[in-house]
Amino acid sequence: MGTDRRQFLAAVGIAGAVAHAPRAAFAAPAAASRPPTLRARRLQPGDTLALINPSGAIYERAPYQVATESLQALGFKVREAPHLRARYGHFAGTDAQRAADVNAMFADPGVQGLLAMTGGSGGNRILPLIDYALIRRQPKFLGGFSDLTALINAVHAQTGLVTFHCPVAVSEWNAFSVEHFRGTVMQAQALTLRNPPERDDNIVPKSGRTTTLRGGSARGRLLGGNLAVLTSMAGSAYWPDFDGAILFLEEINEYIYRVDRMLSTLKLAGVLERVAGVVLGAFTKCEPGDGHYGTLTLDEVFDDYFMPLGVPVFSGASFGHIKRKFTLPVGLEVEMDADAGTIRFLQPAVL
Repeated sequence: MGTDRRQFLAAVGIAGAVAHAPRAAFAAPAAASRPPTLRARRLQPGDTLALINPSGAIYERAPYQVATESLQALGFKVREAPHLRARYGHFAGTDAQRAADVNAMFADPGVQGLLAMTGGSGGNRILPLIDYALIRRQPKFLGGFSDLTALINAVHAQTGLVTFHCPVAVSEWNAFSVEHFRGTVMQAQALTLRNPPERDDNIVPKSGRTTTLRGGSARGRLLGGNLAVLTSMAGSAYWPDFDGAILFLEEINEYIYRVDRMLSTLKLAGVLERVAGVVLGAFTKCEPGDGHYGTLTLDEVFDDYFMPLGVPVFSGASFGHIKRKFTLPVGLEVEMDADAGTIRFLQPAVL
């Protein structure tokens, strides 16, 4: 056999091996290569909380004032990052400006935590510009939700720091959200999260319910966030390792067929087959859309993707684009109970 032919067959063999690999190429690094888990110091009254805006711009002045007053009411001093009010198209400044604010606030010894002003889009763009080595050296509270799914998962994946899927500064800081934020990041409680009791006068509660798709309990690191943002990170160095994880997902304003497509991405990437359990939050205004006759329902989509997994799954948990929100620690070991509709922290999320 000629040398050229042997080289050709060897190349074909390699290609075939890759094509038939049992795990998707999207798979994150093995658990052995994960950075050790880091927990930030708890936030305390009198601490300085920096407002950052890694994603979309805010165009009015009033939200900045209301956000500052809300955080001051929680007992914090508030510092605006240098480019907080910048604008570049629909982004809150250029990629370099937004990343520079994150890096500067982690580097500043006078700042004890960073909270996103709002969500929007564009968080993925700054991930290569973040100084992850700095964050490992100076771990601090980092929180937000929606488009902040990109930053909080990337920081955890790259550094091991437990980050927080929590209200952004412009969120409604109602009693329920404040209670869970304080308990998680200020009082260092190992909370058990369960939906708030129903407050209407129906004979049977209609809202705020959790639904068990598949019963049972499971333990693992809590990972996830907004479905669209999480799937947009697929295959990157900033995607977390989902082996044995408790996956949590929420979404807003996506047609059901798009939700189906995003869950398909998680399935094809090998994520769903690796998780220990799934918790679904609010899928707000995720509807068939005009002209989409005969679409699957969300229930049917969830059944298709999650029921075959053989792991505990429940839906309706109080997080996402809704008023009353849990503060969820990304990267913390938790136990979920799909029958009770609860998530229990196995240790405090902060020191």
